[in-house]
Amino acid sequence: MNRPRTMKFGFCIMSDIDEIGFFSFIENLNYDSAWVADSQMMYSDVYAVCTLAAQTTKRLRIGPGTAICGTRIPPVHVAAMATLNRMAPGRVFLGIGTGNTAMRTMGQKPMKIAAFADYLRVLTGLLDGKVMDYAFEGRSRPVKMLRHDTRFINLQPKIPVYVSGFGPRAMALAGEYGDGLVFAIPPRGVAVQDALGHVRQGAARTGRDIGGFRNATLTNVALLLPGEAPDSDRLKRSIGPNVMASVYYFYDMVQETGIEPPDFLRRIWKPYCALVEQTPPEHRHFRTHEFHYTDLHPGEAELIDEQLIRDTCLVGTPDELIEQIRALERDGLQEMVFAVGNETKWRLAEAFARTVMARL
Repeated sequence: MNRPRTMKFGFCIMSDIDEIGFFSFIENLNYDSAWVADSQMMYSDVYAVCTLAAQTTKRLRIGPGTAICGTRIPPVHVAAMATLNRMAPGRVFLGIGTGNTAMRTMGQKPMKIAAFADYLRVLTGLLDGKVMDYAFEGRSRPVKMLRHDTRFINLQPKIPVYVSGFGPRAMALAGEYGDGLVFAIPPRGVAVQDALGHVRQGAARTGRDIGGFRNATLTNVALLLPGEAPDSDRLKRSIGPNVMASVYYFYDMVQETGIEPPDFLRRIWKPYCALVEQTPPEHRHFRTHEFHYTDLHPGEAELIDEQLIRDTCLVGTPDELIEQIRALERDGLQEMVFAVGNETKWRLAEAFARTVMARL
């Protein structure tokens, strides 16, 4: 007999109220989870989409991936999640982050780490049914979720919290407050054991036991057809927007801090900046993230080559991807979540399930 696979697989879905059928589609393909993007200036509302997804599935784990702390106060996120937990008890989770894209589409910066830590303190305490001191508009008062043990919402079964961490301090907060970590792996992220080391450091600060702690990576995958080049027109249409999302992120970093662009972007940096600078400065935050994971602006496809795809994605034939996944699993990775925001996700989900998942 084949042993059950231990690596879990999911999709990060750009919230689209017109594509609720994708949730049951991936459930029937034996995916484990659906992470629903929260970006209020671009997509359908994350909790409306999660609600409909919960109604149309039976097994799939569902949750925001990730919810944005800067756009909703902790009690609002808890009420939304506890409502989902009443609809689909035991199969919802909360991914939570500081909100790079969601905040930057408004011309704002993500929440700072110290504020994020306090946000997580209140959020996780409320999810545990505790009374928490919470400051709202400068006035601190004790708060708790009322009547959760009788009607309206469920805090049980426990709703796991995955903290989004792309740097050491945020990863440590996952160990201090979270039940899991969602992060980025190489080539553009952090090795699994390094990330888990930061988690353990955070847990040690408070003597917290993190037995049962989970981890998941949000990543891009380029599944090659036989003889296909990584920079084929087909793959550019599919994952080109994912590739450019990394470029958008670093554009903001360079403009705000004056750092040099990373080495993997140097060869395209000037032509990319020239594209952005066609937009007036006061409206550039509209342009840089508008097509996040969904589309390409004119001129962007020409910047994407094989090396840029390899620098931002897991790339390979089914056999090659299986080897890469097994290596990541040996390193301690537990779940892989693929972000695809256009119509090619249907084809990718089916092909990956058939040629990779079924063989693991």
